[in-house]
Amino acid sequence: MAQIFKPAANTAATISLFGAAGGVFIAFLAGSQLTRSSFNTKVDNPINQPVPFSHQHHAIELGIDCRFCHSSVETSAKASVPSTDVCMTCHSTVWKNSPMLAPVRASEETGVPIHWNKVNDVPDFVYFDHSIHINKGVSCNTCHGKIQEMHMTAKGKTLHMTWCLDCHNDPEKYILPIPEDEMGNALEPREQVFELYRKLAAGDELTSEEHRIAEGLPNKAPDDEHHQAIKKRDIKVTQLEDCYICHR
Repeated sequence: MAQIFKPAANTAATISLFGAAGGVFIAFLAGSQLTRSSFNTKVDNPINQPVPFSHQHHAIELGIDCRFCHSSVETSAKASVPSTDVCMTCHSTVWKNSPMLAPVRASEETGVPIHWNKVNDVPDFVYFDHSIHINKGVSCNTCHGKIQEMHMTAKGKTLHMTWCLDCHNDPEKYILPIPEDEMGNALEPREQVFELYRKLAAGDELTSEEHRIAEGLPNKAPDDEHHQAIKKRDIKVTQLEDCYICHR
Protein backbone atom coordinates (compact mmCIF):
# COMPACT_ATOMS: atom_id res chain seq x y z
CA MET A 1 0.00 0.00 0.00
CA ALA A 2 1.37 3.39 -0.94
CA GLN A 3 2.39 5.73 1.86
CA ILE A 4 -0.26 8.44 2.28
CA PHE A 5 1.68 10.91 4.40
CA LYS A 6 5.19 12.02 3.79
CA PRO A 7 7.78 11.75 6.62
CA ALA A 8 7.54 15.53 7.10
CA ALA A 9 3.96 15.05 8.29
CA ASN A 10 5.28 13.59 11.56
CA THR A 11 7.19 16.78 12.20
CA ALA A 12 4.20 18.93 11.31
CA ALA A 13 1.95 16.90 13.63
CA THR A 14 4.39 17.24 16.52
CA ILE A 15 4.71 20.98 15.98
CA SER A 16 0.94 21.39 15.80
CA LEU A 17 0.42 19.51 19.07
CA PHE A 18 3.02 21.56 20.91
CA GLY A 19 1.66 24.70 19.23
CA ALA A 20 -1.87 23.95 20.42
CA ALA A 21 -0.67 23.35 23.98
CA GLY A 22 1.44 26.51 23.85
CA GLY A 23 -1.50 28.46 22.45
CA VAL A 24 -3.68 27.48 25.40
CA PHE A 25 -0.93 28.58 27.81
CA ILE A 26 -0.41 31.88 26.00
CA ALA A 27 -4.15 32.54 25.92
CA PHE A 28 -4.36 31.84 29.67
CA LEU A 29 -1.37 34.09 30.35
CA ALA A 30 -2.77 36.88 28.17
CA GLY A 31 -6.15 36.66 29.89
CA SER A 32 -4.51 36.73 33.30
CA GLN A 33 -2.48 39.82 32.41
CA LEU A 34 -5.56 41.53 30.97
CA THR A 35 -7.59 41.03 34.14
CA ARG A 36 -4.76 42.57 36.15
CA SER A 37 -4.15 45.47 33.79
CA SER A 38 -5.39 49.00 34.44
CA PHE A 39 -7.71 48.52 31.44
CA ASN A 40 -9.75 46.12 33.58
CA THR A 41 -8.99 47.25 37.14
CA LYS A 42 -9.31 50.97 36.24
CA VAL A 43 -6.41 51.75 38.62
CA ASP A 44 -4.97 55.24 38.01
CA ASN A 45 -7.73 56.02 35.49
CA PRO A 46 -9.52 59.22 36.61
CA ILE A 47 -13.31 59.09 36.57
CA ASN A 48 -15.19 62.04 35.10
CA GLN A 49 -17.37 63.83 37.64
CA PRO A 50 -20.11 66.46 37.30
CA VAL A 51 -17.79 68.85 39.18
CA PRO A 52 -13.98 68.63 38.92
CA PHE A 53 -12.88 68.07 42.52
CA SER A 54 -9.20 68.10 43.51
CA HIS A 55 -8.20 66.27 46.69
CA GLN A 56 -4.74 67.82 46.44
CA HIS A 57 -6.16 71.35 46.43
CA HIS A 58 -8.68 70.83 49.21
CA ALA A 59 -6.80 68.46 51.56
CA ILE A 60 -3.21 69.64 51.12
CA GLU A 61 -3.17 73.15 49.68
CA LEU A 62 -6.11 74.32 51.80
CA GLY A 63 -5.61 71.86 54.67
CA ILE A 64 -9.27 70.87 54.93
CA ASP A 65 -9.79 67.82 57.15
CA CYS A 66 -11.01 64.77 55.20
CA ARG A 67 -13.90 64.43 57.64
CA PHE A 68 -15.38 67.77 56.61
CA CYS A 69 -16.52 66.18 53.34
CA HIS A 70 -16.51 62.50 54.34
CA SER A 71 -18.40 63.13 57.55
CA SER A 72 -19.45 59.55 58.31
CA VAL A 73 -16.12 57.85 57.68
CA GLU A 74 -15.47 57.29 61.41
CA THR A 75 -18.93 56.01 62.29
CA SER A 76 -20.38 54.30 59.23
CA ALA A 77 -19.55 51.58 56.73
CA LYS A 78 -19.73 54.22 53.99
CA ALA A 79 -17.47 57.25 53.91
CA SER A 80 -20.24 59.40 52.39
CA VAL A 81 -19.74 62.08 49.76
CA PRO A 82 -20.38 65.75 50.49
CA SER A 83 -23.90 67.07 50.06
CA THR A 84 -24.58 70.28 48.19
CA ASP A 85 -24.94 72.10 51.52
CA VAL A 86 -21.42 71.03 52.51
CA CYS A 87 -19.99 72.30 49.22
CA MET A 88 -21.87 75.59 49.57
CA THR A 89 -20.47 76.12 53.06
CA CYS A 90 -17.43 77.51 51.28
CA HIS A 91 -18.57 78.06 47.72
CA SER A 92 -21.41 80.41 48.57
CA THR A 93 -18.61 82.98 48.92
CA VAL A 94 -15.48 81.33 47.45
CA TRP A 95 -15.45 81.03 43.63
CA LYS A 96 -19.21 81.44 43.80
CA ASN A 97 -19.46 82.47 40.12
CA SER A 98 -17.05 79.89 38.72
CA PRO A 99 -18.47 78.07 35.66
CA MET A 100 -17.02 74.79 37.02
CA LEU A 101 -19.29 75.09 40.06
CA ALA A 102 -22.47 75.63 38.04
CA PRO A 103 -23.75 72.09 38.83
CA VAL A 104 -23.37 72.84 42.56
CA ARG A 105 -25.35 76.06 42.29
CA ALA A 106 -27.99 74.32 40.18
CA SER A 107 -28.26 71.57 42.79
CA GLU A 108 -28.81 74.14 45.53
CA GLU A 109 -31.49 75.93 43.52
CA THR A 110 -33.42 72.82 42.48
CA GLY A 111 -32.84 70.65 45.54
CA VAL A 112 -31.67 67.78 43.29
CA PRO A 113 -28.53 66.15 44.75
CA ILE A 114 -25.35 66.04 42.68
CA HIS A 115 -24.79 62.57 41.24
CA TRP A 116 -21.16 61.71 41.88
CA ASN A 117 -19.74 58.83 39.84
CA LYS A 118 -18.42 56.04 42.03
CA VAL A 119 -14.66 55.53 41.79
CA ASN A 120 -14.07 52.66 44.21
CA ASP A 121 -16.51 49.78 44.25
CA VAL A 122 -16.57 46.22 45.50
CA PRO A 123 -18.95 43.41 44.48
CA ASP A 124 -22.32 43.20 46.21
CA PHE A 125 -21.22 40.01 48.01
CA VAL A 126 -18.34 41.86 49.70
CA TYR A 127 -18.89 43.84 52.90
CA PHE A 128 -16.49 46.70 53.65
CA ASP A 129 -16.72 49.01 56.65
CA HIS A 130 -14.79 52.28 56.54
CA SER A 131 -15.27 53.03 60.24
CA ILE A 132 -13.58 49.88 61.57
CA HIS A 133 -10.52 50.47 59.38
CA ILE A 134 -10.21 54.15 60.35
CA ASN A 135 -10.70 53.41 64.04
CA LYS A 136 -7.98 50.74 63.96
CA GLY A 137 -5.50 53.16 62.37
CA VAL A 138 -5.54 52.05 58.72
CA SER A 139 -4.67 55.03 56.52
CA CYS A 140 -6.94 56.13 53.69
CA ASN A 141 -3.92 55.80 51.40
CA THR A 142 -3.63 52.09 52.12
CA CYS A 143 -6.80 51.53 50.09
CA HIS A 144 -7.04 54.70 48.00
CA GLY A 145 -3.40 55.20 47.03
CA LYS A 146 -1.86 58.68 46.96
CA ILE A 147 -5.22 60.39 47.27
CA GLN A 148 -3.61 63.61 48.54
CA GLU A 149 -1.93 64.07 45.15
CA MET A 150 -5.00 63.51 43.00
CA HIS A 151 -6.44 66.47 41.13
CA MET A 152 -8.94 64.10 39.54
CA THR A 153 -9.90 61.16 41.71
CA ALA A 154 -8.88 57.74 40.41
CA LYS A 155 -8.95 54.24 41.81
CA GLY A 156 -5.72 53.74 43.74
CA LYS A 157 -5.69 49.97 44.31
CA THR A 158 -7.10 46.93 42.51
CA LEU A 159 -9.38 45.94 45.42
CA HIS A 160 -8.87 42.31 44.38
CA MET A 161 -9.40 39.67 47.06
CA THR A 162 -5.69 38.80 47.12
CA TRP A 163 -4.90 42.47 47.78
CA CYS A 164 -7.31 42.55 50.74
CA LEU A 165 -5.84 39.35 52.14
CA ASP A 166 -2.31 40.79 52.07
CA CYS A 167 -3.40 43.21 54.78
CA HIS A 168 -5.65 40.82 56.69
CA ASN A 169 -2.91 38.22 56.87
CA ASP A 170 -0.23 40.68 58.00
CA PRO A 171 -1.83 43.88 59.39
CA GLU A 172 1.39 44.97 61.15
CA LYS A 173 2.69 46.07 57.75
CA TYR A 174 -0.20 48.47 57.20
CA ILE A 175 -0.40 50.45 60.45
CA LEU A 176 2.00 52.84 62.16
CA PRO A 177 3.31 52.57 65.73
CA ILE A 178 1.21 54.60 68.14
CA PRO A 179 2.66 58.16 68.33
CA GLU A 180 2.28 60.76 71.05
CA ASP A 181 0.98 64.29 70.82
CA GLU A 182 2.79 67.38 72.12
CA MET A 183 1.57 66.61 75.66
CA GLY A 184 2.96 63.08 75.57
CA ASN A 185 -0.44 61.44 75.22
CA ALA A 186 -0.91 58.60 72.77
CA LEU A 187 -2.97 59.58 69.73
CA GLU A 188 -6.11 57.63 69.03
CA PRO A 189 -5.73 55.45 65.91
CA ARG A 190 -8.29 57.49 63.96
CA GLU A 191 -6.53 60.74 64.86
CA GLN A 192 -3.26 59.24 63.70
CA VAL A 193 -4.84 58.54 60.30
CA PHE A 194 -5.71 62.19 59.77
CA GLU A 195 -2.57 63.51 61.44
CA LEU A 196 -0.66 62.37 58.34
CA TYR A 197 -2.64 64.74 56.12
CA ARG A 198 -2.26 67.57 58.63
CA LYS A 199 1.51 67.11 58.48
CA LEU A 200 1.47 66.97 54.69
CA ALA A 201 -0.58 70.16 54.52
CA ALA A 202 1.69 71.92 57.01
CA GLY A 203 4.86 70.74 55.29
CA ASP A 204 6.07 68.99 58.46
CA GLU A 205 8.78 66.38 58.23
CA LEU A 206 7.52 62.81 57.90
CA THR A 207 9.12 59.68 59.26
CA SER A 208 10.26 57.05 56.75
CA GLU A 209 7.21 54.95 57.61
CA GLU A 210 4.86 57.90 57.18
CA HIS A 211 6.39 58.45 53.74
CA ARG A 212 5.56 54.87 52.81
CA ILE A 213 2.00 55.20 54.10
CA ALA A 214 1.60 58.46 52.17
CA GLU A 215 2.69 56.55 49.07
CA GLY A 216 0.17 53.81 49.80
CA LEU A 217 2.92 51.28 50.53
CA PRO A 218 3.26 48.79 53.42
CA ASN A 219 5.96 49.04 56.07
CA LYS A 220 9.15 47.26 55.08
CA ALA A 221 9.96 45.54 58.37
CA PRO A 222 7.36 45.61 61.15
CA ASP A 223 8.98 45.42 64.61
CA ASP A 224 7.89 45.14 68.25
CA GLU A 225 6.27 48.59 68.13
CA HIS A 226 3.99 47.45 65.33
CA HIS A 227 3.13 44.25 67.19
CA GLN A 228 2.34 46.27 70.33
CA ALA A 229 0.12 48.58 68.26
CA ILE A 230 -1.83 45.53 67.08
CA LYS A 231 -2.43 44.48 70.68
CA LYS A 232 -3.29 47.95 71.99
CA ARG A 233 -5.77 48.50 69.17
CA ASP A 234 -7.35 45.12 69.89
CA ILE A 235 -6.93 43.95 66.31
CA LYS A 236 -7.87 40.26 66.34
CA VAL A 237 -5.55 38.98 63.62
CA THR A 238 -6.88 35.41 63.58
CA GLN A 239 -10.42 36.65 62.96
CA LEU A 240 -9.28 38.75 60.01
CA GLU A 241 -8.74 35.51 58.08
CA ASP A 242 -12.36 34.42 58.63
CA CYS A 243 -14.42 34.50 55.43
CA TYR A 244 -17.35 35.91 57.41
CA ILE A 245 -15.46 39.20 57.95
CA CYS A 246 -16.06 40.23 54.32
CA HIS A 247 -18.73 37.81 53.08
CA ARG A 248 -21.92 38.02 55.15
